[in-house]
Amino acid sequence: MTTPHNHRLFIETVGCQMNMLDSELVVAALRKQGFELTADVDAADTVLFNTCSVREHAEHKIYSALGRLKHSKKRRPQQVIGVIGCMAQKDQELIFKRAPHVDLVVGTGQLAQIPDLIAASREKRESRIAISLDRTEATRREISDSFQSFDPLRDPEMRPSPYQAFVRIMIGCDKFCTYCVVPMTRGPEQSRPPKHILQEVRQLANEGVKEVTLLGQTVNSYKHTEDGRLWRLSDLLAAMHDTPGLERIKFVTNYPRDMTRDLLEAVRDLPKVARYLHVPAQSGCDEILKRMKRGYTIGQYRDMFGLIQEIVPDCAVSSDFIVGFCGESEESFQKSMDCVREFRFKNSFIFKYSPRPGTKADDNLPDDIPEDVKRRRNNELLDLQNEISEEDNARLIGREFEILVEGASKNEQKRGSADEAAADFQTAKIQLSGRTRCDRIVAFEGNRRLIGSLTRVHVTDCTPTTLLGMVVTQEVQHGSSSLLPILT
Repeated sequence: MTTPHNHRLFIETVGCQMNMLDSELVVAALRKQGFELTADVDAADTVLFNTCSVREHAEHKIYSALGRLKHSKKRRPQQVIGVIGCMAQKDQELIFKRAPHVDLVVGTGQLAQIPDLIAASREKRESRIAISLDRTEATRREISDSFQSFDPLRDPEMRPSPYQAFVRIMIGCDKFCTYCVVPMTRGPEQSRPPKHILQEVRQLANEGVKEVTLLGQTVNSYKHTEDGRLWRLSDLLAAMHDTPGLERIKFVTNYPRDMTRDLLEAVRDLPKVARYLHVPAQSGCDEILKRMKRGYTIGQYRDMFGLIQEIVPDCAVSSDFIVGFCGESEESFQKSMDCVREFRFKNSFIFKYSPRPGTKADDNLPDDIPEDVKRRRNNELLDLQNEISEEDNARLIGREFEILVEGASKNEQKRGSADEAAADFQTAKIQLSGRTRCDRIVAFEGNRRLIGSLTRVHVTDCTPTTLLGMVVTQEVQHGSSSLLPILT
């Protein structure tokens, strides 16, 4: 089916980088059908919510947004409202019951069908649902086939910046942690063919992308046999490393038990690969890790961390933690505090446990930690991590780093720019931000033409989350360097 060239699309994305990439691909497919993207939901005749089911709060946010559109649909009967992604795959028909004005429910494995489903729904005024098979409904092969990766079309407007892009190298997960819905919402673990990935990276580099982030639920579990050769993540990194125009390669998220020596040696030996690894610990207590079915002890995590320090001593490591998981005693929580003290992560993403329907934890383990205790533990762990992050950032004051400049800093975006109409718009000084090869955020003063470039910055101060600095400039006539001050 084709769509007339007069439809306007609003899309809201909640959740992880995988969802951000999915939205980019969906928008690209709809643009081919003539859709225009709009940031005004009231101006859109097609409204899509790309959803997350990892935490309860993300689902509540979507259902609230759907509720606000109930009366809009009455005024505009031709409007198509769709729920796509993880929540669609998990809740399925429940979405229609809770929000009868929804037209489309499309799971993570059927995103390529969205243009046709929108056209059919608008034409016949019928609700449509397209979801993958449940993990218990069929053979692994049949279930895998129902989760189709959807990757060839790209849309620069949906990326973090024109110079950064996500590349999916695998879909799904087979770890089955007891708290996690991803194996159900994303399906079985499947690695994409290397030739498809390398072709996509070359295409992105030709479009001006300087940094790619390789995505997978457990990205370091990547394995694919092509033409009789077994490819691992380390092989993939080596093959894409010399892509013309590409400056940096990152990959997330890593699973502790799959952190192999060959991968760490690739991080060490390939200059374009970031010295940064995100390796969630989730808890510092073996008993809790066992209940979570994480597949490792804190001792094994310690061994893995030691291997990272041995092979890539300048590597930054970040982590995830869940507080208030079923049966987490105060002693168990203190072991997570001890874990953060010992490993001194660059940063940690800390979440309060919320039961997810369909998971083993929700089926078999009582959610027995009061909300106020979860909140206190969340704050205590976050305060400790921020204290450590600031201490470690302070040690970097006085050093120089090469920064990939991503754009205006968050503070600058909040302020807005009064200079946009000025003739010297590109040269007016604003606060920019970018990241070091160890993924540390750096804010500094500079002009917009630095965006997308690799720039050397001298660090002068810090916060728990950000390094502050000045651009290092070369005064060729004197053969010396000078510093430009940060915008305050």
